[in-house]
Amino acid sequence: MELITGVIKSYDWGSRRTLAELAGRPSPSPTPEAELWFGAHESSPSTVGESSGSITLIDLIREDPQTQLGAQCAEAYDGTLPFLLKILAAEKPLSLQAHPTSAQAEAGFARENAAGIDLSASYRNYRDNRHKPELVVALERFEALAGFRAISSTVTLLTALDLSGVADDVASLAANPCPAELKAVALRWMRSSREHHDRLALEVIERATVLLDSGGWIVDRFEAELSTALDLARRYPGDPGVLMSLLLNRVSLAPGEGLFLPAGNLHAYLSGSAVEIMANSDNVLRGGLTTKHIDVDELSSILDFTPIPVDVLDPQPCDRRSEYIYPAPVPEFVLRRWELDGNLEVALGGDGPAVVLCTAGRVEIRAGDHQMEISSGKAVWLPAGDSVTMTATDGGPAQVFAGSTPG
Repeated sequence: MELITGVIKSYDWGSRRTLAELAGRPSPSPTPEAELWFGAHESSPSTVGESSGSITLIDLIREDPQTQLGAQCAEAYDGTLPFLLKILAAEKPLSLQAHPTSAQAEAGFARENAAGIDLSASYRNYRDNRHKPELVVALERFEALAGFRAISSTVTLLTALDLSGVADDVASLAANPCPAELKAVALRWMRSSREHHDRLALEVIERATVLLDSGGWIVDRFEAELSTALDLARRYPGDPGVLMSLLLNRVSLAPGEGLFLPAGNLHAYLSGSAVEIMANSDNVLRGGLTTKHIDVDELSSILDFTPIPVDVLDPQPCDRRSEYIYPAPVPEFVLRRWELDGNLEVALGGDGPAVVLCTAGRVEIRAGDHQMEISSGKAVWLPAGDSVTMTATDGGPAQVFAGSTPG
């Protein structure tokens, strides 16, 4: 068991308060702090150990992968950690984005390597050869767009908005409500000129404002969708993401609720803070709401245009009191949460590695004769085979998440 130090990622959509206040640092921070990474991704590996003798988690694992990861994990993932644990802090919407399957990532990574595109190039689509399924769990109210909405509902919303610039597209969706037609409409929108989207953003602002002010059944059913489109149109005039948001499910997560996002799922996190776990990848293909590189052709090649229902995850309580698990249909990771109070003691251990993260209060973690206390925003690295017990200090309450390999 070792202290693991997260890497703060500063993006313009981040918060100057959330991560600083979570960790008890001065707030506001000098720059926006968007993500706190705990893991071994090549671009931003965490360090392990006390500051005087710390090494990167990549190097620690490389020295003895069998001990750190366990035999099964080391063999399955070629001596690398298969997951990445993060805390997200979104003050503004993230880019509209999706992630590839394993086969798509391998092919895309090889193709861009063969083309001689530098890994740090701003126009690079694939920064590694791995897929990136992800699971997000809200720490506070967390707002998102995720997956294409049922086409019949989308037609109802777009008909009520009555945007002149997309009337033909709405008619085609109404006449042929299938994924192929949805794809055709979405691609037309993503490929349209900035001038076209400038005009439509003004229409969205005007029509959404009228509908929200007038109330009625359309607001009862689509208030969040209309408010989001209105906000995005004001923030990102001329951006195709404004229109694309009208095709997607609008999701609100209460604290403790989760959302699993498989490959090919178009999504955008809008606001709030959350714990996120994903396969150890940084492959992101963007479609809007950003000034970063957008490759519509490549994005369209990985997107799944099949409408899906919103599947908010309520965690499954385990046999042990205060422990909850978030199911995810992937072999790389599992996420658990504990709500600790009083003198309750819980145990954690397994055949694979784990990152144990405190998100509220203070927790004492013991492994044999070794003990360590961590506070909110701090984490420990737990090698395979190590078992620990955890107790909230000072009577609690405390909240702990653990990302690990299954089993």
